[in-house]
Amino acid sequence: MAQTIVEKIFSRRCKKEVSAGEVVMAPVDGAMMHDITGPLAIEKFYEMGGSQVFDPSKVIMLFDHQTPADSLNAAENQKKMREFGKEQKILNYDIREGVCHQVTLEKGRVCPGDIIIGGDSHTCTYGAVGAFATGVGSTDLGFALRYGCLYFRVPESIRADVCGRFAHRVNAKDLILNIIKDITVDGATYQAVEFTGETFSSMSMPGRMTCCNMAIEMGGKAGIVPPDKITEEYLRGRVSCGFSDLKSDSEASYSSWRHYDVTDLVPQVAVPHNVDQVVDVCDVAGTPVDQVFIGSCTNGRFEDLQEAAEVLGDRSFSEDVRVLIIPASRPEYLKALRAGLIERFVEAGALVEAPCCGPCMGGSFGLIASGEVSFSTSNRNFKGRQGSVDGKVYLGSAATAAATAITGSISDPREV
Repeated sequence: MAQTIVEKIFSRRCKKEVSAGEVVMAPVDGAMMHDITGPLAIEKFYEMGGSQVFDPSKVIMLFDHQTPADSLNAAENQKKMREFGKEQKILNYDIREGVCHQVTLEKGRVCPGDIIIGGDSHTCTYGAVGAFATGVGSTDLGFALRYGCLYFRVPESIRADVCGRFAHRVNAKDLILNIIKDITVDGATYQAVEFTGETFSSMSMPGRMTCCNMAIEMGGKAGIVPPDKITEEYLRGRVSCGFSDLKSDSEASYSSWRHYDVTDLVPQVAVPHNVDQVVDVCDVAGTPVDQVFIGSCTNGRFEDLQEAAEVLGDRSFSEDVRVLIIPASRPEYLKALRAGLIERFVEAGALVEAPCCGPCMGGSFGLIASGEVSFSTSNRNFKGRQGSVDGKVYLGSAATAAATAITGSISDPREV
């Protein structure tokens, strides 16, 4: 029977042939927990009679959402998780490493063909290396910690086939926003989005991470890029994985097969308050902003910071804009530091913070007040996402964010 890559992954892990729509109990190869959803997952683990997690080496623990602890409640939650980690002999990256999704991949905790769950909706990022990765609730995470498996309905797949070469200052963030505009915020509900085509075949791992990260913004259960030489190169030195042929069969069945050409794509912007409300940058150019945030698990990698620095050049950021730059992880921060980017950003007027989620979910620092406007490289622009429900959040690439920070209003990075 012809199968999609996702059906193949579940078939291999369940050791029987399965098809989309079937409900299976599948083993998990990794379970990620952070400081927001982790404490409740631990409670559920104990409520289910847990005494020892299924495999400490497969549990990924770190703190990134409220780090360093910004309240007594956050401090207590992190203390609870530290104690659990020591008790269970789990390697805890604590506050040292950065945003969970970046850290999980760069620490080599995911291989192609794995089934990975995480207590965070953007766990789908790990599909960039050819894994089936999905976010789950704290109860499901607690169950997996206890038993090492979880019930899944094997999802159908949407195939997004992309061709063409990006124009100057247009990149993967613009592509995924354009795809979300087409599929809509619920058009891929409980489906896997498989990214294929010549554009993805030549796309760097950071770009693949960006696209898989935002599969959830279409309602997707997962995003996935078939593993190839780029995947193998990225994982080399991080983890030893078997690189058997893992791709969809040519006759595999998809719920839909969509085609995109990036040749004429221009910078895209998601306007408040939904991620699928996407327009060309020229349609909102000139909109004043109060804050620009460059970072997050979507676009906080060195390549994003480098692009922002190239747009900035030897200029300064607008004095009317608060500019927050937050690398996604310690290694990404060090790359930027050694390349001189951090110094350039600080000279230009930005606040460069230690690797963490920052203002992305509106639960820590860098929040916007009522009536204020944020331009962000993150993944969500819902009401209240970065602070006041009376604020507005626009989403775009690091290049567009940098251009906006320079002028003080939303700007086309090709024209700045």
